[in-house]
Amino acid sequence: MLPIPIRIILVILVVLIIAVVATSIKFVQQSKAYVIERLGAFHAIWNVGPHFKIPFLEKIAKVVSLKEQVVDFPPQPVITKDNVTMQIDTVLYFQITDPKLYAYGVERPMSAIENLSVTTMRNIIGDMDLEQTLTSRDTINAQMRSLLDEATDPWGIKVNRVEVKNIQPPPDIQNAMEKQMKAEREKREAVLRAEGQRQSQILVAEGEKEAMILQADAAKQAAILKAEGEAEAILKVQQATAEALKLLNDACPNDQVVKIKALEAFQAAADGKATKIIIPSEIQGLAGLCASAKAVFDGVEPNKPKA
Repeated sequence: MLPIPIRIILVILVVLIIAVVATSIKFVQQSKAYVIERLGAFHAIWNVGPHFKIPFLEKIAKVVSLKEQVVDFPPQPVITKDNVTMQIDTVLYFQITDPKLYAYGVERPMSAIENLSVTTMRNIIGDMDLEQTLTSRDTINAQMRSLLDEATDPWGIKVNRVEVKNIQPPPDIQNAMEKQMKAEREKREAVLRAEGQRQSQILVAEGEKEAMILQADAAKQAAILKAEGEAEAILKVQQATAEALKLLNDACPNDQVVKIKALEAFQAAADGKATKIIIPSEIQGLAGLCASAKAVFDGVEPNKPKA
């Protein structure tokens, strides 16, 4: 049997060995990578799953997240091509693609990315004037993403997107721009109002023109219908006269009937409206005959009653 002190030492050694072995077993989580060094030099990259680290010889130099990360940089002063100083802040979306390069490629990668982003933005804005800077955000974003992605490739970093979040011109420039925009809006309002009045007047004139055309068409149609009615009435009268003459001819009238019709026609002609009347000889003979008959009838006295 071993002495008690030796037993205690052995138990302590066993416990220490178990603790060291337990702490040497590592489980790498999803979307993470471990950079392992052995005796101070790079050894391996541990990905998802269980791994065993040799005690006292290997160590975890860096734990790297493989997720896409977002960095919001504070506003930075930038001078445009026309010497206007403005404050611009950007948002950077990046992802670590090579943990080894990220761990050993550059010291303080976030600070390096921030400084690189500022210098790149100043170079791009320096070639633009104020108007182009305010209206070319997509161009600025695309150029910054391309340049930053190329510059950070040796660091194991891929820049996915760069967004210009806010552009703040100087207060005096901003006031001038607001006044200019107000003047432009008032100008557009005046133009739209004038265009509306012009369209209104055009529509009113066209309406009056259409109304006059419709009235003229209505009067024309009324005149045509009236003339057609009168023509039809005259035609009906002529047809009736022709029918009467036809019936009269078919009846073979004698001289007395003809003379009576002549008297009726003379009566209609002498209605008091004509100033001169030419009497045919036949009618003059009839008139004399009528006058003689009247004188004979007037000369005969009626029979008086006997006393």
